[in-house]
Amino acid sequence: MSAYILTLSCPDRVGIVHAVSGFLLERGGNIEEAAQYNDHGTGLFFMRVRFACESVPEAQLREQLATLAGDFGMAWKLHAAQQPMKTVILVSKEGHCLNDLLFRWKSGLLPVDIRAIVSNHRDFYQLAASYNVPFHHIPVTAATKPQAEAKQMEIIEAEGAELVVLARYMQVLSNDMCGRLAGRAINIHHSFLPSFKGAKPYYQAHDRGVKLIGATAHYVTADLDEGPIIEQDVARADHTDTVEDLTARGRDTESLVLARAVKWHSEHRVLLNGHRTVVFR
Repeated sequence: MSAYILTLSCPDRVGIVHAVSGFLLERGGNIEEAAQYNDHGTGLFFMRVRFACESVPEAQLREQLATLAGDFGMAWKLHAAQQPMKTVILVSKEGHCLNDLLFRWKSGLLPVDIRAIVSNHRDFYQLAASYNVPFHHIPVTAATKPQAEAKQMEIIEAEGAELVVLARYMQVLSNDMCGRLAGRAINIHHSFLPSFKGAKPYYQAHDRGVKLIGATAHYVTADLDEGPIIEQDVARADHTDTVEDLTARGRDTESLVLARAVKWHSEHRVLLNGHRTVVFR
């Protein structure tokens, strides 16, 4: 049977779950997974439903869902559950997150379709080739940034990318590009921000004797490193750790956190809630 994932949000009121489940029942739909959340602070209701339905064509299902959504003021999306999410990865000179994502993808652990890798350096063209992924080298300088971003967006749009992953891409995106990628671009950074900004954060952390290091995956917005957070994690540190120890542990944490965020996004488990997210893990 055709499997779908329905995500929705709307003002909370009595009867939403009943209406959705009844709608699917009337069309021969079988609910395989469901999760919901009531945000009492905002008065909003969020829901994710995975269901199978063979008796109603997708186009007709969408048309009828639009009518239901109108009755409740829903913002909703319907996705084919088996369709991997077309993805473009941006990277600079640190390849641990890129390597991890490529391995997980080829191992069948991420429901994505990596269509291209874009970088402002040439370092990883051989890694991309080993996975048979097109590699695009687009140098970026202050003077050429608008032209470089235009080329990047051209690739993203040509590949039909639903997701753009900044896998340690060390260029700040313009406000215009952030706006065009709103809700579909994920960034990863060390959780030392804003305490340890700039170059060599793990050197700064070591100098300060930190006891926790970590990473944060979030959506990209025009406010640098302040987009809605999808996932975070930490690792312990102590006085015996060298800079190299902290760097290695930090990279492992970054890779893991980014992989979780990409997986949840590509499984349509992340719903935006203002400056926050609802994650149906």
